[in-house]
Amino acid sequence: MPTAIRLAVPACALLIATGLAACSSPPPSPAAEAPAPAAPVQRGEASYYGPQFEGRRTASGARFDPGSDTAAHRTLPLGTVAEVKNLETGQAERVTIRDRGPYVRGRVIDLSPRTAERLGMKHRGTAPVQVTPIATPAGGERTAAAAPAEGATSPGR
Repeated sequence: MPTAIRLAVPACALLIATGLAACSSPPPSPAAEAPAPAAPVQRGEASYYGPQFEGRRTASGARFDPGSDTAAHRTLPLGTVAEVKNLETGQAERVTIRDRGPYVRGRVIDLSPRTAERLGMKHRGTAPVQVTPIATPAGGERTAAAAPAEGATSPGR
């Protein structure tokens, strides 16, 4: 076998192997991974924020907007997206946990007035609900807080 061909065969094999390796997909980045597993489902009474909380800072630092999907929960990590279902009407809405509370025995979540309206509970003020966490933030966001942050809202007191 001529020398040129003997040298070309391993070089071609090396090029083919390099080309195939370049075609393989890289491992998924941490940002592309699935969200952390959601917490267990909870049942209890829901209430909603009164008008005096408009514009106050929530535990997450955002200002409370009564027309938002903001909700307060004592233990779910801030940033958790949850479905809240009114057990009397069957209506359900998605909320984002941005605050801590409620601080009334038997209540599991405080909702924005907009969400309370959509769930059909605004007139009565409270309703039995099921809270199903859908996605919890990855990266160890703050979890349960014994008390709201200084200057934070505290619905349901």
